[in-house]
Amino acid sequence: MKITENKVVQFHYTLKDEAGEQIESSIGNDPLAYLHGHKNMIVGVENALNDKEAGEKFSVTVAPAEGYGERDENAVQRVPVKHLQGAKKWKPGMQAVVHTEQGARQVTVLKAGRFMADVDVNHPLAGKTLTFDLEVVDVRDATEEEISHGHAHGVGGHHH
Repeated sequence: MKITENKVVQFHYTLKDEAGEQIESSIGNDPLAYLHGHKNMIVGVENALNDKEAGEKFSVTVAPAEGYGERDENAVQRVPVKHLQGAKKWKPGMQAVVHTEQGARQVTVLKAGRFMADVDVNHPLAGKTLTFDLEVVDVRDATEEEISHGHAHGVGGHHH
């Protein structure tokens, strides 16, 4: 079965930076699952998975525009330290999670004071050209519930 819109795709990935250094991998864990065609995956990876089938292994290099976007050097915000989640004491360079009206957002601490912190709101991988080694594990038709919810359910997907 080919990967097309409204298919639930399970795949393993290994993500590498421009130097070929591994950033993260799903190998050894459950495969990632997503609903194809519903903007649940970065564009470059979703485009590369189009028309692939279970068992296929390949690599794709994704430019920032089709990955996590270009870096915006002006994307700095001052937020109350109490809104930073992930640690008790903050230092420059640490990653934190901030809950916004658009949902949880990963930020990088630039400067932390006692009450306020300056954070970089760019995604940590913004501006980077990334290589994904992909292995398609399974492709199936999405259920009506998955399509109406706009995401995959079950192993590697969303759990209600």
